[in-house]
Amino acid sequence: MSKFLPITFLVIMLIACQFAQNNQGAGNDASKEIAEAIHPDLKSGEGVLINQKADGYRGIWYMNQPLENEYKYKYSGGLGTYCAKHNPFAIYRAEVNKTFFCYGGTDDENSTLHHMVSYFDHSTGEVPRPTLVMDKKTTDAHDNPVLSIDDKGYIYLFSTSHGTSRPSYIHKSTKPYDIDQFEILQTTKIENGQQVPMTNFSYMQSWHVPGQGFVSFFTRYNYPADRTICFMTSKDGQNWSEWQRVATIKKGHYHISALGETVAGCAFNFHPDEEEKNGLNWRTNLYYVETPDFGKSWRTVDGKAIDIPLTEIENDALVMDYYRLDLNLYLKDITYDSDDRPVILYVTSKGFEAGPENDPRIWCTARWTGREWEIREITTSNNNYDMGSLYIDAQGVWRLIAPTEDGPQPYNPGGEMVLWQSADQGSSWQKVKQLTRTSAFNHTYARRPIDAHPDFYTLWADGHGRKPSKSRLYFCSKEGNVFQLPELMEKEKASPVAMP
Repeated sequence: MSKFLPITFLVIMLIACQFAQNNQGAGNDASKEIAEAIHPDLKSGEGVLINQKADGYRGIWYMNQPLENEYKYKYSGGLGTYCAKHNPFAIYRAEVNKTFFCYGGTDDENSTLHHMVSYFDHSTGEVPRPTLVMDKKTTDAHDNPVLSIDDKGYIYLFSTSHGTSRPSYIHKSTKPYDIDQFEILQTTKIENGQQVPMTNFSYMQSWHVPGQGFVSFFTRYNYPADRTICFMTSKDGQNWSEWQRVATIKKGHYHISALGETVAGCAFNFHPDEEEKNGLNWRTNLYYVETPDFGKSWRTVDGKAIDIPLTEIENDALVMDYYRLDLNLYLKDITYDSDDRPVILYVTSKGFEAGPENDPRIWCTARWTGREWEIREITTSNNNYDMGSLYIDAQGVWRLIAPTEDGPQPYNPGGEMVLWQSADQGSSWQKVKQLTRTSAFNHTYARRPIDAHPDFYTLWADGHGRKPSKSRLYFCSKEGNVFQLPELMEKEKASPVAMP
């Protein structure tokens, strides 16, 4: 792989960026035009099933919404594990002692998005060449994949789409716990009592419940809100239930979700109308809902039954009113404690643009105590799209891995990764270890595997915050030891490189 991208690519990117700036509100169309400008033969349409081994681990570089300041974009960088509304990216399975993971990869010129799958073998300490499952025919990292694994060990790869201009797919491995070959499932959903093809979904979060099947939170554009939170279930990953609308407040929502021992829960914000705020660039308020029975009923955290979809700003699911405080809220992670109570991780800021004028960006947790929501601050960082993961272990110790130290491109997404720890349920935090230092690029989007193994505790990527660059993949152990996945492999398997 060449160290720098070709000059022609950079020139085309600048042209494409200008196009995107002139089409700020039309994310789908802008992404399509950017992809086709970068690679004339690439048409943002149907993805292509590849099922070939790649020669190393390389992530996608992506930008969104150019700005007229030194920070260049609303957000940008190495976004192979983007975004917070996609989950899960990694899963540990003790049956084979491997952590399986996926990411958004690319070719040497960053000209298309590859859906990549691999694993870390805890028995040998090695990784194989990753499998390039699909060429998604776009450069939009909103189309990054997520994965799930069923009771028999079959791996499901969900190929999401940014809006409705491209199709979405569900792939299934042809063998249990095997990443070599995937097939595209002919998926269906129930609509008006009939089975119909299911060909599009965005911001997929799909969780497998042992012995029962899949529960999935996702987004449907213009259904009727610009971004409508939806929910569906499936016993086999191929035939899905009727879609339920969870919330359609104003212009819609971003959401994050998780499985507890007895519930599936979802935290979300909302977008005000254009006339009130900055439309889809403004997101505020914190809400939480859950279902104990695969969507048959819905309730608030204290057990009060609610009807979905929620349509009003003021409702029983409201956790914290940031709308009245005139603050943006960016969702990061959600998990459950030993009492099956939700803890939500998020960042607040004063505006969507990158730069110090919208400081402070405050990292917060919202914890349900059994009686009330307890809001605590952790630390600050310098970009709305800094993203980390929250861990709660069996002893009740909380850990946060996130890019909260300034990186080489300050005020762009990411930075230097840090391990934080709390022994008192988020009331106070200690900075335990800075995981990366003197990096060339910002480290971004630290992701928590399901049932994370101590040796493969967090997955992320890096990339330049202000211009196209290569992007590398990393993981760390529970103790904070960092390893880079091999960028170029000469053999079928290799050991990740320990970072200083």
